[in-house]
Amino acid sequence: MGWLLLFAAGCSEIVFAISLKYNDGFSKLWPSVVTGVSGAGSFYLLMLAIRTLPLGTAYAVWTGMGAVGVAIIGIFLFKESADWFRLASILLIIVGIVGLKLTHVE
Repeated sequence: MGWLLLFAAGCSEIVFAISLKYNDGFSKLWPSVVTGVSGAGSFYLLMLAIRTLPLGTAYAVWTGMGAVGVAIIGIFLFKESADWFRLASILLIIVGIVGLKLTHVE
């Protein structure tokens, strides 16, 4: 259950970060609402996940999911660079996340 909560927290973190791009310094109502709700939801779900998962593992996976998700969405949605070095760096983060999951014993 902890891993499911953590996955949901990571997805919410991605929504939070992407919505920051659209809220224009909290001057646009609906993107600002999405930012607030997704940010609070992400923290809440992370808080629930760390009840059963080690804090260091959960936090690293949460931030890694956010970083990878936002980087990939940025490539497609905002036409950010997709050069080989950036993609390799994203892959390294994914390897780290998978490694943390594989080394966690419940």
